[in-house]
Amino acid sequence: MRTRRGLCYPKLMNRCVDDNIGMVKRRKVELAGDNLACRKRLKTSPVVAGECDFFDALPDDLLLSILCKLSSTAACPADFINVLITCKRLNGLGLHSLVLSRASQKMLAVKAQNWSESSHRFLKLCADSGNVEACYTLGMIRFYCLQNRGSGASLMAKAAISSHASALYSLAVIQFNGSGGTKSDKDLRAGVALCARAAFLGHVDALRELGHCLQDGYGVKQNIAEGRRFLVQANARELAIVLAANPSAVVPRSWLTCNTHRHAAGGGCPLLSDFGCNVPAPEAHPANRFLSEWFSGRNGGIPGPGLRLCSHSGCGRPETRRHEFRRCSVCGAVNYCSRACQALDWKLRHKVECTPAERWADEDGENEGNNILNGGGNVNGEEAMEES
Repeated sequence: MRTRRGLCYPKLMNRCVDDNIGMVKRRKVELAGDNLACRKRLKTSPVVAGECDFFDALPDDLLLSILCKLSSTAACPADFINVLITCKRLNGLGLHSLVLSRASQKMLAVKAQNWSESSHRFLKLCADSGNVEACYTLGMIRFYCLQNRGSGASLMAKAAISSHASALYSLAVIQFNGSGGTKSDKDLRAGVALCARAAFLGHVDALRELGHCLQDGYGVKQNIAEGRRFLVQANARELAIVLAANPSAVVPRSWLTCNTHRHAAGGGCPLLSDFGCNVPAPEAHPANRFLSEWFSGRNGGIPGPGLRLCSHSGCGRPETRRHEFRRCSVCGAVNYCSRACQALDWKLRHKVECTPAERWADEDGENEGNNILNGGGNVNGEEAMEES
């Protein structure tokens, strides 16, 4: 049997049959002597190990193919690491660039409590091998957790060039907020362009963000009808993703019920609202889970003096400067990095908790009060957000 490279698999059966007598003699020696000493001697003896070892006779390209399949289907990092520590040969082949470039999102899901220099080196090795998921995950960690803004943004840009939707949307959030710089570093037009590219790739949060930008004329010429179209498309895609993940499940009536507040169009149909159907929360990306775990385990969930985390539990993004995120203008108790996080958190949690309060003030007794993110407040009468 030949491989694609024209190599033949060696025929070991004849050699093994010829050496049967020698194998029987070795077994007798093992039974007669000390079992532990003989086992150790048999494992370390190069003569015995080289006589009939099917694994060592397998060609490298076959093992690489198997390891590529494993790295692309691993359910967690441990599934792949357990193979690497089996022997030196698998460890060497497992770190091949072809194998690392196929690593799946779940295989790269490093937990914040297990973060170490070796984890950093492994993600860097995967990123250098061209794995876009590793570029995005390591870029988010460096930008927000390790505060290495330039390197983190470069890695996310590398993933975005390869049409990674989450990386495109994350860069859009950075441009909208001016993250890593001052307020004057905001580039709304660049944020809209990045959102449009991610929305074209089907990213639900980018679709919703782009719809609100068009509705409010935020970084782009106002077009209410086009903005509504993008919001409806985001709601429909969000529902389709949940139904595709559970094809045999019966759709609960609660998914298709409208929110308690009034809507502008559609007679209360959730697909025509700013916030969509009341479907279960989508699974957070491993990079966002890492951010949430990283900051929740440090300083009581406070990223720094005067800084806040995005109130949506599935986001994890922190402020990089004071008053970077925008607050709910109704209660002032929550803040979000984007309209998409606001929409998700509203239907999952905040619509039950949000109650009108007196005009809130910042910790310093100052408030800029620039109402630049409506989030459905002016349209649907639900909640608005103001930049603090």
